[in-house]
Formats: sequence, C-alpha cells, structure tokens
Amino acid sequence: MNEPNVKKDKELCPVYKKCSGCQLMNMTYEEQLRFKQIKVERLMGKLCRPELIVGMDDPVGYRYKVTAVYDFKGGKSLCGVYQSATGGVIDVKSCAADNPKADSIARQILKTANAMKISLWSSYGGQGFLRYAMIRIAKGTGEIMCVIGGTDNDFPSKKHFTAELMKKCPEITSLVFTVCKPDRIAPGTKYETLHGKDYIEDIICGKKFRISPKSFAQINPVQTEKLYSLAIKYAALTGKETVIDAYCGIGTLSLIAADKARTVYGCEINRAAINDAVINAKLNKAENVKFICADSGEFLEEFTEEKLRADVVIMDPARAGADRRFLSNLVKIAPKRIVYVSCNPETQSRDVFFLIKNGYKIKKLSPVDMFPFTSHVETVCLLVKGEK
Repeated sequence: MNEPNVKKDKELCPVYKKCSGCQLMNMTYEEQLRFKQIKVERLMGKLCRPELIVGMDDPVGYRYKVTAVYDFKGGKSLCGVYQSATGGVIDVKSCAADNPKADSIARQILKTANAMKISLWSSYGGQGFLRYAMIRIAKGTGEIMCVIGGTDNDFPSKKHFTAELMKKCPEITSLVFTVCKPDRIAPGTKYETLHGKDYIEDIICGKKFRISPKSFAQINPVQTEKLYSLAIKYAALTGKETVIDAYCGIGTLSLIAADKARTVYGCEINRAAINDAVINAKLNKAENVKFICADSGEFLEEFTEEKLRADVVIMDPARAGADRRFLSNLVKIAPKRIVYVSCNPETQSRDVFFLIKNGYKIKKLSPVDMFPFTSHVETVCLLVKGEK
C-alpha cells in the first residue's frame, strides 16, 4: 500500500475530536487503508481473499458535495457540522475532507446573511431562518450547485441576497432554495431556482450526467471513476448481455455499461433520480437503456413473472443493503454474474451469504476508499452462478 503518509489529527483538523465526522483522523492515511483492509478481510475473508484496497493519491479535499449547517448560539454565528445527537453545530472554518471551494462558498453565505441581518436558525432559541447550505461541485465540468435550506417559505430579502451572493461567488451556476425542517438536515419537497439552472452537469467515466438537487450522486469523483470502472470490469460485458442495474440512481452505471451491453434496464425508486436518468440517456445517445421508477424488489418480481432473463445484475443499494424480496427474486432470475457495489460491508456480507446459499460463489472482492478519514469503506463484489 504505497500511499502518501498524510498528516494526523490536529495538523489537518483542530476540531476533529469534537466533530466526530472523521473517526480515523488520528491515523496516517496508510494506517487508515490498513484498518479498512482488515475490516473487509474480517467480514469476508472466509469467503474470498479481498484484493488490495484502492486508495487515493491525495485524500485531502476529496468531498465535492458539502453540507454546511448554520446555528446561532451564545451570540455567535456558527457554520459547520451538524450533530444529530445534540441538534447543535460544531463550527468548522475549513474541513480537510471538503473541497476548499465548497467550504469557501458556505462561509460566504454566512457572511452575506449576517451582513443583511437574515437570521440564522437557533437550536437553543428554536427560531430563525437560515439552516443549511448544500454545495455540490461537478469536477468534470466545474459547474457548482448551491441549495440553501430555510425554515420558512418567506425568504427575507431574497432578491437582494441572491444578487449579493452572486457578486461574491459568481462561479455558482445553480442557486436553489428549499424549505426544510430545522431538526432534519434534508432537502424539502419543493425547490425554487434563484439563479441559473435547476441542475448541474458532470462528466463521469467519459459520460455526461445531469444532477438535480434531490438526486443522489457520489461525493468523491476521483474514487467514483475507479469504483465504477471496477464494477464494469467485473461485469465482463461482451455486447450480447441483458443487464439490470438495480438502485440505479441517475443512471451512472447503467449508461457506462450500455456501451458494452445489448440491453440495460435501470431501476430506481427515487422519481427525481429517474427523471435525471432519462435525460442522461438522451445526453449520451444511449438507445439501448430503459429506466423504470419502481422499488427494485418489485421490479425484479415483475421481471420474473414475465419470464424475462438477465445475464448480469449490477446492484448498488443503500447502507441497509438489499431486502429479502429483492434477493429472493434475484435468485429466481439467476443471472450468470452479479456485481454487488456496497457502501456497507456488514450488510453486504449478510446479503452475500444468502446468495451463496442459493448457488453463487464469490470470485472477486475489491475494497475502495471512497471516504478517507472515516471508518467507512466501499466494496465491489463479483458473484458467479454455478462455478466451483
């Protein structure tokens, strides 16, 4: 593991112990990679010897999506990391994990709000307007989306605020407003575009993708290309296969796979993500891809009822993993190869055990460090039907 010996703890972040977002900040980067390698080996080592973890050349500033939370406490305006246990905010001037441009925009939003006397939400007082800002930077195009979350539909001095912020941050290409619940740092159901477009476009593995405020997209673009390239390599497509991409999001893996497959079905329950996926198929002139908005387990059930077959299934579920309905129908479809991408090896190992009991064998397993400084690790697992 010839990775850079990145500095530890206080040299990179003076507040990491208070923040608790980067659990491994007390280790060098080489030590972090070793920790994650051992974690995956302990979970999956009895089934397959994992490949060497895929690390970063430089992990500092890897997050291209940053959520900054605002709070007014003790007469001070805070901008930083939300702590769900207390409902408070740890003030962070700059974060070693964040893209510096995103942190800079988050601080400028705070300065603009203070200059215009727009109140911040106070977790102590239970009132105020400005709650958070989500900044996403598209590495491939340089476009920047900024979603501002307020606690009320009535945005104080909205036009003036927008004009002032754009003077200070003209690089923002999409400025969007949403109403959020103060105790839940998550986007609302409605969005208002204050400046520019209501989306940004990025380039991943040579494909163009539209990303809207409610759509999921990976936060680490450098490692995302490595992760997806591994997944496509494990799929071993020849141009003759029917592929299902379950939990497809905005269609990234579906459209990357489309170049080497006969037909691709992408399935996702998030309507906003599917809307983006359909547009992304048009952007990339992919005529052999069909996107379906449905629960993935339900889609596989309908797929089996219609007696359709799939040669390869790519699955990338949320941290909870796949549910029994999905796995049971996956076994019925009986694809020759399953490529399982996971952000939680614990739930992945549970699901893999189920698949092994139903006739599959692990052929390859690769950890990928998508989230440096944290204890999280992403994995790509190849399972093959009926091989000994």
